[in-house]
Amino acid sequence: MTEEIASLVDTGYAQSTLSDRHKAVLAFTDAFLAGGGPPPPEVRSALQAYLTDAEIVELATGLAMFHGFSKMVVVLGLEPEQMDTVVLPTPDVPR
Repeated sequence: MTEEIASLVDTGYAQSTLSDRHKAVLAFTDAFLAGGGPPPPEVRSALQAYLTDAEIVELATGLAMFHGFSKMVVVLGLEPEQMDTVVLPTPDVPR
């Protein structure tokens, strides 16, 4: 990984010169972090074209750990001051 490659992620990776493998991983990452359930079929099939089942499990586990730890950092108030955060109210319990 180089700064040049990392900069392609920030600037519309789908149209970048990143490899199709990298684009598939990033599309899966976006779908995973969006939290809307399973990734769309086209994302899943692209990922399966470039990664083994074991690699997909490793990627998903890494993303889950990152996502969970990032939530804990915010809850504990340890995020950097310059980091934007969004406060969502706790939903009311239906009665």
